[in-house]
Amino acid sequence: MEWLTHSQTGFQQAARYLLGMRLAVVGIQLTALAVAETVITLAYRAEALVICLLYGVVATLGWLWFTRRPPRSPASVSAGLALDLALIGIWLFLTGGYTNPLVSLLLLPIAVAIILVPLSQSIALTLTGIAVYTVLVVWHTPLTHDHGHNHNHANLAQLHLVGMWITFALTAVILLLVVGALARRLRQQQEQLSSIRETRLRDEQIIALGLSAAAVAHRLSTPLNTMTLLVDEIRSAFPDPDLAEDLSLMEQQLTLCSKHLQQLSNTAIQAKTAQLENLSVQDWVARLKESATLLWPAAPIEWSTELPDCRVAVDATLDQAILNLLANALTASPAWVGVSVRQATTGRIEMVVKDQGDGLEDTLQETPGEQIVGSENGLGVGLFLSNATIQRLGGTLKARVDQDGTTMIIDLPEAGADKTNLGGSK
Repeated sequence: MEWLTHSQTGFQQAARYLLGMRLAVVGIQLTALAVAETVITLAYRAEALVICLLYGVVATLGWLWFTRRPPRSPASVSAGLALDLALIGIWLFLTGGYTNPLVSLLLLPIAVAIILVPLSQSIALTLTGIAVYTVLVVWHTPLTHDHGHNHNHANLAQLHLVGMWITFALTAVILLLVVGALARRLRQQQEQLSSIRETRLRDEQIIALGLSAAAVAHRLSTPLNTMTLLVDEIRSAFPDPDLAEDLSLMEQQLTLCSKHLQQLSNTAIQAKTAQLENLSVQDWVARLKESATLLWPAAPIEWSTELPDCRVAVDATLDQAILNLLANALTASPAWVGVSVRQATTGRIEMVVKDQGDGLEDTLQETPGEQIVGSENGLGVGLFLSNATIQRLGGTLKARVDQDGTTMIIDLPEAGADKTNLGGSK
């Protein structure tokens, strides 16, 4: 498989519009020849027809080239547009030169060049178009072999005026369809590039946080092992029942810390291998409930029992993202937190985390988790990581704040759903 650069992809997409422009020009030229023949006898009718046919062949070959082997640089595109100017100029030379009302067709390749190629090459093509027009003025060829001055002048003048109007209208339509479409395509590509840059910056921040977390986890393993050994030695040296109870609690907490570090390592491995689990919503919520109970045994979390009958693709990082949101909710509302899951639209589900706190800070409400924001409660990094994880799995994170508290909505695709087509807008 041949990989294409971003520029090659753009030229490949532009091939269809260039073909449309060139075939439209050929059609206009053939129509003009047919109309002119009904009024006058052209001096170079056969030669003009040959140029039209040649232009059609060149347009088709250019389309095949751009679609099958797109050029790597805009120089090839500029060369093709220069050939357009040359062929249009030759046809105009054979059909009246600068007096031909279709002379404004020379503007079409220049307009396309302004969109597709760099400024320097656009300037060169503009100068080429001016040079072609100048040649038509200096070396003028008569439209017919008839050199009379009376009986054809009225017909030629009327034909010229009608041709000028038709040329203006058709040129405006072609510019709208071809140049307008190319401009829209370029704007879409710029938006895609901006989105890619934002995603890359966010990923760099996540990598930095991940490296810091890995370093801290590595440094914590040694003191945790040391404290575990000290607990065993203290229990052996001081067999006091009251002290033994405290030591057991300390040992449980140390075991929990070690378990979290091991879970961090397993999560990193799972994320690296991109392992997703296809679980029913009931099983996934049950797993989240079990993890939350281990972390906050006495937390007043109300889990809804009405769950949709569908499946979702999850991994350990998504579980951790949901637990981060639960931790934030419990910090803001220690008295009550509600968790529910509902069917949003076809192919998507929503997990809703509600609390009765004072609400998110202003810097976090509009775009929760889009960037790392310092906050008084320390929720900025947690939201940032949660949002990045949810987006990686094709979901979105939304926040709604009212007088009753804060509602965090996690929108996720069902298992097997198209993340690109079904994904919500951020």
